[in-house]
Amino acid sequence: MREQKDIKIRSNKGKVNKKTSSRPPRRFVRQSRTKLIIAFAFICLVIIGLIVRLIYINTTSGEKYRKQVLSQLSYDSRDIAYKRGDITDRNGIVLATNEKVYNLILDPYVILNSKVLKSGDCIEPTIEVLAEYFGIERSKAEELLVNHPDSRYVILKKELSYNEVKPFNELMDSNEEEDEKVSQYIKGIWLEEGYVRKYPYSTLASHLLGFTASGDVGTWGVEQQYNSILNGTQGREYGYLTGEANLERTTIPAVNGSSLALTIDLSIQKIVDETLSDFYNSVGGANVAAIVMNPNNGEILAMANYPSFDLNNPRDLSSVYSAEASASMTEDEQVEALNKLWTNYCITNIFEPGSTVKVMTLATAIEEAVVTLDEVFLCDGYEIFENGSTYDKVSCAHTAGHGQITLKEALEFSCNDALMQIAARLGKETFSKYQRTFGFGQLTGIDLPGEAAGLIKEPEDMTPIDLATNSFGQNSEVTMIQVISAFCSTINGGSYYKPHVVKEIITESGSTIETFDKELIKTTVSKETTEWLKAALLGTVEEGTADDAKITGYQIGGKTGTAEKYPRSVEKRLVSFVSCAPTESPEVVVYVIVDEPKVENQSDSSIATQINASIMKEILPYLQIFPDETVETEATSETPKE
Repeated sequence: MREQKDIKIRSNKGKVNKKTSSRPPRRFVRQSRTKLIIAFAFICLVIIGLIVRLIYINTTSGEKYRKQVLSQLSYDSRDIAYKRGDITDRNGIVLATNEKVYNLILDPYVILNSKVLKSGDCIEPTIEVLAEYFGIERSKAEELLVNHPDSRYVILKKELSYNEVKPFNELMDSNEEEDEKVSQYIKGIWLEEGYVRKYPYSTLASHLLGFTASGDVGTWGVEQQYNSILNGTQGREYGYLTGEANLERTTIPAVNGSSLALTIDLSIQKIVDETLSDFYNSVGGANVAAIVMNPNNGEILAMANYPSFDLNNPRDLSSVYSAEASASMTEDEQVEALNKLWTNYCITNIFEPGSTVKVMTLATAIEEAVVTLDEVFLCDGYEIFENGSTYDKVSCAHTAGHGQITLKEALEFSCNDALMQIAARLGKETFSKYQRTFGFGQLTGIDLPGEAAGLIKEPEDMTPIDLATNSFGQNSEVTMIQVISAFCSTINGGSYYKPHVVKEIITESGSTIETFDKELIKTTVSKETTEWLKAALLGTVEEGTADDAKITGYQIGGKTGTAEKYPRSVEKRLVSFVSCAPTESPEVVVYVIVDEPKVENQSDSSIATQINASIMKEILPYLQIFPDETVETEATSETPKE
C-alpha cells in the first residue's frame, strides 16, 4: 500500500512539472504585447511626423532648397534673347529692326578642368583659337584663366556680326572623324546670341521713331511709347549635371515682340526730311520743323524737325557742335545738349503761333454769328486799349492800315485790326470756350511721349489786350500738333480727329492684333463755315499774303504766320505756313515752322511758305493728286508778278 502511494505522488509531481515548463506566466505575455503595440505606435507617429514635416517644407521652402541643391551641382544656364519687334512705314518698309549679334563668352572653369585623352588639357588649343579667330591676345586670355579660375561667364567681345563668327562656327562644325574633330580640343568658349537695334535710314524721322538704350529700353518717340509691345519675353535655358554626370536641360523659349506699322509714308518722310535739311544747312534757324497730315482721319504722313541726329549713334553731337565744343562740355552740359537734340519740336515745344490761328478765330466768329460773311471792317492800323491810367496801342502788321476790308480779305491780307474788333465782339468767355474746342491748352492725345499742353489764359485772367492779341496768335502758346489738328477740322467739314502715328500692331507671324482707325473726338464748326474758310484760304494764296505757295495747276489754300518772340525787345521771330490741297476737297495738310531763321528780316513769312510749297509740290503727284487742267490754264494766262 505504501509503495503504490509513492508512485502516485511522483506521477502527480511529474504532471505538475510538465505543465509548468511548457506555458509562461500569463502576466509576462500581456506585458510583452503591450510594449510591442506601444513601440509600433511610436514608430508610426514618427513616420507620420516626418511625412507631415516634409510636406510642410516642400510647400513653404521647396523652391529655396531645390535651388540650394542645384547650386551645389555642376551646372550651366543661359539667357535666350527675344527679338524686338520691327517698325515699318505704312507700306511695310522697315524703319527699325533687330539684327542678330553674338557675344563671345569665356568659361575659365571648363577650360581649366576639361581633359582630352590624347592631348591632355585644352588650355593651349583654346587660347590659340581665341587669338586666331577673334584677335584675343594670349596674355589677356592667360590672365583671365589665372585671375578667374572658377568663373563660368566672362564676356570677351560684344555684338559680333554673323560674318565675324562664321569662321569659328565652321571650325567647330567641321565634318572630320570624331576622334580627329577640332572641337574636342576647344573647350570653354561659346557664342551667346543677342540682338542689336538698327535703323536703316539713319537720321530719317529720328525724332518720331526714337531709339533704344541698353536692355531694349525705348527712349523718345515710338520706341518709348510702344516699348512694352515691341519688347518680347526673354527665354532661359537651364542645365545641370546630375550625380550620374548626366546633363539635364530645361528650356523656356523666348517670345519675340510685336511689330508696328506706322501711318508714316517713307517717300513723303524723305521729301520732308530732305527739304528741311537743305534749308537748315543752307540758311539755318534755331528750329525747322514740318508735319504732313491727312485731314480726313488724323494720320500723320510725315513729321520731322532739324537739327536731327543719327538713330544708330544717338549720342553723337556732331550735327550741332564741333568736336572741340563737344569735348569741352561737362557731363551735365552734354546731357542737356542731348536732351535738347532728341526733343520732338513738333509735339513738345510750345510757342506763340502768330497769324495761322486767325483761321480758328474767324471760324469761331462765323459759328457764333457775331459777323456776317459780307461784312466790311475799317482798319486804321491799330486799336487802343485802356490799361489802368494809361492807354496801350496794339498795331496791325500793316501799320498804315488796310482801310476798308471785308471779312474774307481780313484773312487774305492778315489784318490784325479786323481780328481784334471781331474778338471784342466774341468776348473773352466765348473766345476761350472755342480755344478749348479747337484743342488749345490741352493734349491732343497723339501716341508719342513728351506732348505739351500749351499755355492759354483763362477768361478770369484775360485782359482786353490779351483777348485782342490772342485773336491773331500772340500771348498764348501752343504746339505744332495742336495747330495742325485744329486747322484740319476747319477744312474737312468740322471733324476733329485724334492725331496718331501707329496704324497697326502686328504679331511675329504677320497677324494683325490691333488696328488704329480714325477716331473722331469732336465737331468744331459746321460744314458751311468750312466751305467759306476754304475759299478764303484759297484767296490768301491766289491774291493775298501767301502767293509764294502757288503751284501751277493746283488749288492750294493756306495761311501765313509771323510771331514776335519773348522778350519782344530782341526782335526775334517765328514764321510759319499751313496749307491744304486741293482746296475744294483737301486730302493733305502741310504745316511748316522756322524758328529764328538766320536771315536779316526774320519777319518774312515767305521763308516758311517757300519750304511748304517745295514739300507740297513733290508730295501731291506722289499722292496721285494731279494738276487740274482748268487751274493750270488760268494760272498760265495770268500776268507774272514782278
